[in-house]
Parts: sequence; structure tokens; C-alpha cells
Amino acid sequence: MSDPMSPDVPAPSRLRVGDGVVDLSTREISMPGARGARRVTPKAIGVLRMLARVPGTVVGRGELLEQVWPDTLPTDDVLTQAITQLRKAFGAGDAGAAAGKRYIETIAKGGYRLTVEVEVLASEHDVQAMAVRTTDPAFQAVPGPADATPVHLPVASPRGGNWRRWLPVGLALLLVVVAGLGLWTAFETARLPAGDASGSAGPAPVSRPYRLITAGEGFALSPSLSPDASMVAYSATGRMGGSASSSAIVIQTTTSAVPRAVSRPPPDASDDLPAWSPDGREIAFARWHADGACRVMLVAATGGDEREVARCDRSDLLSFDWLPDGSGLLFGTMTGADEAARLRILDPVSGRWRALDYAGAPGDIDYAPRVSPDGRWIGFIRNPQMGDLWRVPIDGGAPEQITRLGAELLGWDWTPDSTGMVFGLRVDSEARLYRADVAGGALVDLGIEDAQAPSISTRNGMMAFVHRQPRFGLYRIDAHTGDWQRLFASAGRDAQPTLAPDGRQIVFTSDRAGRFELWWARLDAPDALRPIEGVRPDTRQAPVWSPDGRSLLLTALGEDNLPMILEVEPASGRVERLEVPARQVAQAAFGPDHSLLIVEGTSDGGTRLVSYDRRTWRRGGSIDGASQVRYDAAHDRVLYTRIDANGLWAAAPDLSAESIVRLDDRVPTRWRYRSWSVDAAGIAYLDATTACWSRITRYRVESLKLAAADTGACLDPVTRSATNGLAATQDEWFVSLASDDGSAIGFMPLPMPARKREADFLAKWLNLMRNKIS
Repeated sequence: MSDPMSPDVPAPSRLRVGDGVVDLSTREISMPGARGARRVTPKAIGVLRMLARVPGTVVGRGELLEQVWPDTLPTDDVLTQAITQLRKAFGAGDAGAAAGKRYIETIAKGGYRLTVEVEVLASEHDVQAMAVRTTDPAFQAVPGPADATPVHLPVASPRGGNWRRWLPVGLALLLVVVAGLGLWTAFETARLPAGDASGSAGPAPVSRPYRLITAGEGFALSPSLSPDASMVAYSATGRMGGSASSSAIVIQTTTSAVPRAVSRPPPDASDDLPAWSPDGREIAFARWHADGACRVMLVAATGGDEREVARCDRSDLLSFDWLPDGSGLLFGTMTGADEAARLRILDPVSGRWRALDYAGAPGDIDYAPRVSPDGRWIGFIRNPQMGDLWRVPIDGGAPEQITRLGAELLGWDWTPDSTGMVFGLRVDSEARLYRADVAGGALVDLGIEDAQAPSISTRNGMMAFVHRQPRFGLYRIDAHTGDWQRLFASAGRDAQPTLAPDGRQIVFTSDRAGRFELWWARLDAPDALRPIEGVRPDTRQAPVWSPDGRSLLLTALGEDNLPMILEVEPASGRVERLEVPARQVAQAAFGPDHSLLIVEGTSDGGTRLVSYDRRTWRRGGSIDGASQVRYDAAHDRVLYTRIDANGLWAAAPDLSAESIVRLDDRVPTRWRYRSWSVDAAGIAYLDATTACWSRITRYRVESLKLAAADTGACLDPVTRSATNGLAATQDEWFVSLASDDGSAIGFMPLPMPARKREADFLAKWLNLMRNKIS
């Protein structure tokens, strides 16, 4: 019998390894009972290929290093890391970590052996790469596949004018065909039992509507398609020889070719936010330096010298895109040294700025502007931390709100016909892509999981997006020694840890059991971990405990997917909905006596912090623009962050204007407004720097100012933390950290709404009938 993994046999794309299924093309390993497939690195797949060729036989470490890491001088550590990745993947789901370790046996002073059977499976249907004819100059520098010959469609030649006489006949035939198809479909649907795969001898292969066109370890972020979608530019971290904490701009064809770098960041800098010019010749991008300096740069799509066109020093809010004619760059609200509150246009040749004239309230932040393909509108996200999609006429005027979500939107772009806006949104534990109809704001789920940051070609409707499938675990960290301890084993995503004031209870959100739920446990009895039945948490805000530790408030989603405030007693399981008389609730916290502090939405797209007496729901004081609130019971004060600025504010419990004090103008940043907690000793703040992706710093309030109590503790230089939720005491920190992370670029045709598919089908059918009749 021939070796199924031999070079003489056509390479398989799917294997059954023990109880798992391995997709070699996507590097994903699926195990029974696991929440989803786990993607491993190319080197880990290379090691698995070697072991799968000879299951049950020892493969030496030297042979593995020589074959998987050729032409390099790798250390044993890289092989150990690859084996660890594989064991974690095979240990997901019902198998368990111990079984995952048994799949690959370590032979002392020898090597490794695959201990389970290997079977070659039939390949899934591949998503066919489109033969896209390119006009981009940069494409000439990256050879495409040799067989990608443009397809030329035949053009019908006119044969006289008699077709008009037959058009009514064609329309009548069309109505008969459509009616017949409808009756047949209804009959077949009623006849077949639900879920019956008629005509199939077995389960159909699972196929995705997209292809992952990037490979390698690290992160691929911020994709920007070339005008004809033949190429994509993106920010690559940990790829192309870069470090784990810096990024460069790379480009590649959308047929999964090898990428090449077009930007050359210095050692202390990172490049991001590429934007391809309408003529395909240049790429604009942002460069951030460790000292806070920021530059907007231009580089030819073929690479070469870089040119600075604008400064954005100390900006933590930067967004831009090209005008359709390529004459300028359209910028959103910019913070930092060159602060500007409104949308404006930069001429990259002269360096002159031009402000756009349109209405807006003081403090509004307008982010990620894009001009619609028809040239009539500018779309943008207003107040992106808790924002919505808006549009304004290209010549200025009154903005129009499209969505009413009050959520952090994860990138967006126009549909080619300018009738819709496609955006990423975190729902439960994952990000998904949605389409908003600009005419009425109706939302359609595009059915793409773990997706964000869409980039859509206006020429042919192809779409690139970021596909990120992280796993987050909860860790208890000793504040003095830095030692880590994972609280609960999980193959899902555990986040938003919230510690009770007594220090003995913790709640968090997780999809560990398949559904997104609120979980509760006693730290002295972790085996008592259980979900709170009937609660679907809202991911925007973490729960808040009562001062006595008996109950908590959290924002949850009802059956109508609208937010509401629940009061939960975890020990008893009691859940009560509070009838808060607010327009759109975002967060609730316990105040002194019988007061509740509520962050709610306003009719103009902003937010407001309001104090309510929960006995009568009478409104008390209020503060506009708040994004998160905490009550500091030890000092009888309200602490809050704002949407429109970095920093922390304090106010009296009645929220009176004369009591408001700004404690700091730097931390928390507007993007990290949920990454802080308060206790009797002060404030703990979780942030990230270029040198440390997860860092905690303690602060005290002295003379109404924040003062750092330490220099900050780096939890891990290359492990990312969740930005939503942190629990801290003087001795311990409870943090959600990525146990498995990375991202790739997906590529696919933009899904079309059903009614548009039907309209396009009818138009094509009529055109075909007309050509045949003529």
C-alpha cells in the first residue's frame, strides 16, 4: 500500500487523525465537542505532516528540524512549541488536554511519535479563485498564477428589431417558469422532513463562503483592497521577519501568493491603516513611534521611497481614506497635537487642509470616513467607542443616523451600489459582519463568523476582511511575584472578570458551554462553577457588584436583542429585570443608599450618566458624554470616563456640576475606558505598549489627581489582554488573556441580499431571453 503522505501521491488536503479532522490547507484541527476548529501555525502543520506519514514510528528531532525548518539554524524550542500547539489542538473538546498529549508521544533522546491512526479524507469543495483582470500597476511586480487567463464573454450581435414583438411572449414565459418553480419548491419543502438531505448518501462537506488568503504566525490586520480587488494591502505583525510587537505594511495578490513588504518602519515604530489610492499606484498609511510621534506616509504600491504628508503626533484616534478622484485624503476627527473635531480633507501635494461644513454637537467624534461609490455621501462612525453609522451629504449639511446600536463597530465599508454599509460588530463572544440598509437602517447578518474590518471593491463587489478566532482564559496573577494561575480550564472565550467586594466570588462571561452566558464561582470552591440561567450578557460592559456582594447589575440582551438592566443574585440564581425609564441603557452601577447610576443613550447619538432613585425611578443629576461609571464606596464618590477625551473624572453622588473634577487627562484612554477597576487602595489600569502588550499599573488619588503608585507590571510582552473587564485587589489581579490568538485575511464575493439576488436573476434572465429572441 502506498504512503498517503508520500510526494509520489497527490497531496491530501484533509486527514482524520485519531478522533480529529485536520484541514491541511487552512491549518485547522477540529475535535469532537470543541467549540470550533483550532488553527495552528504552518510549522506545526509541517511537523504533523512528517509524523502522519509514519504513524506509530518515531521521527527524530533532527529530522523534523531539518525538514520543517530547512536552510535555517533553529533551536529545539521551536519544535517544542509546534508540538505543544498540536497537543493543545488535539486536546480540545471532549478529548481533554491529557488525551491531546497522548496523541503525540515524546521519546526521550529520540524524537516524537504519532500514536493514533491516520486516514485520508475526501477533499472539501474548494472556493475557486476568480480570474481577475488587473489594471493596478503594482500587480506587475507580483506574478500571478500562470493559468489565470481572463475569461472573455461572448457579445451578442444584433439581428434586426423583431425582438420587441416577442418580448411579451418572453415575459409570459418568465411568469409561468417562476410560478412553476415556486409551486415545486413549496411542494418539495412540505414533502421532505426538516433537515433531510435529499439525494445525499452521507453528510455534505462543510464549506465556507470565503478563503483565507494569508498564512503565517502573528496578526494580519486593516486590509485594503486594490481598486480591482486583485491585490490586498494589510498591516502584518510577527510576519515578514518582523518582531512580535511591531508591524509593517505588506501587499499580496488575493490568490494567496507570498506577500512582500512595501513599508520599512524603523525599529521603534509600527505601521498600520493602509489605504489604497483609487488609481492603484500609491498606498497611504500611518506610522506610530514609541515616543508618541505619528506620521501619515505615502509609498508607491510597488515599494520604494516613503513620503510624509501629515503629522499626527500623540494621536490615539486616527482614520483616513482617499477621495474617489484621488485628489486628497479624507480624515476623521483627530486627537493629539494637531487636534481637529470635524471631518476634513488634506491635499497631499500642498499639505493644505480643508474643513467640511456639517452639523454636530460639541464633543462628537467622527471616525473612519468613507465616500460612497456614487460620490454623493460621506459615511462615518460617530463616537466609535459606543457608536453608530452616520452619513452626511458630500457637500455638507445635516448628518443622518443609520444604525442605533451604541456599540463599538469593528470597521466598515460601503456596498458597491451605495445602498448599504457593511460593518463588523461583536455579538456575544464573536465578531460578525452585518449589512445596514441606508434607506431604513434594517440590519442583515451576512453569516460570516469571527470577521471584522471589511474592505469592499466598488468595481466587482469582492470583499476582504480580518478573520480572528482568539481563545481567552481567566488568569489570577500574584501582584507581588507576577506568578500566573489559570482559574478555570476552557476551550472557549472567558472574559469580563468581576470580583465581588468580599474577594470570594467572581463572575465572568463565556461561551465555554456553546452559548454565551454569565458564569459564577466561589474562588475557594472552583468546582462549584456554574452558569446563571436565563441571562445573555451584553458584551459592551462588565457586570458591577453591590457593596455587600449579594447581587450584581449587568446589561443583558432580551429576546428582541435590545439591551436591558438585570439584577442578579448569583448564589440563589434570582434574576430580576429593572424597569429603568431610559431610552437606551448601556451600563448600571449601584450608588449610595437606593440610587442607581445609569449610562444611557441620547437621541443625538451621544451618552448621558444619570442618577435614579430605584424606589420611584425619579431622575436626579446627570452628566453628558460619560462612557463608563464606578461608585467608589470607600470615598463616597462617582468615578467615570468620557467618550470625547482620555482621562478619569470624579463627581459627588448627586452628579452636581460643581463637584466634577478631572483627576487625569491621560488614563484611561478613550479606547481603554473599560480596562480599569477601583478598590479601597486606589485604581488599577490595564493597558498595552509597544514593549508590553499586557501591563497593569496602580494609581492613587492624591490632592484630586491620579498619582502612579508603581511603575507598572508587564504581565506578558506579546500576549494580548481583553479590553473589557479587570478585577484587582492589593495582592491579586484577575485578567482575561489570550491563550490562542492571531488573525488572517479572508476574501470572498460580498454576500448579496435575497431580494437583490432575485432582481439580478430576473434581469439576467430577461437579458438572456432578449438575446435569444433577437
